[in-house]
Amino acid sequence: MIAQVFILQPPTHPARRNCVEAIKAAPDGMIVRIEDPKRSNVLNAKMWAVLTQLEPIDWYGFKLNKEEWKDMITAVLKRQRTVPGLEGGFVVLGEHTRNMPAREIWDIIEYAYSLGASKCIQFVEPIEDIQPTGRPR
Repeated sequence: MIAQVFILQPPTHPARRNCVEAIKAAPDGMIVRIEDPKRSNVLNAKMWAVLTQLEPIDWYGFKLNKEEWKDMITAVLKRQRTVPGLEGGFVVLGEHTRNMPAREIWDIIEYAYSLGASKCIQFVEPIEDIQPTGRPR
């Protein structure tokens, strides 16, 4: 059987009914997975644009690049652990953003806006231009 993907819509939308019918018609042993939507290219671009604007912040004498800010914010949101490295230093154990659904990327963006505001960063883009699902408004 060919894999089918349905984006769930309000209860009266045909996509939801089609999904139910596909489940009813599926043979035993098939797998049904309901998951959060993946992040869109627009949401991804938004995240990197916001993180880039954090780069001027002096963080305890360090200037962090956008990737490092992403790691810092992700560590807070995911309650990541830090362990001693194999040859000294420390390693943060956690989740990569490539595995995160859109709503979690939105959390990173919101946290970055909050952090930036506390450090007097004036962001170029308004926060309102993307919905929490990652779809442009």
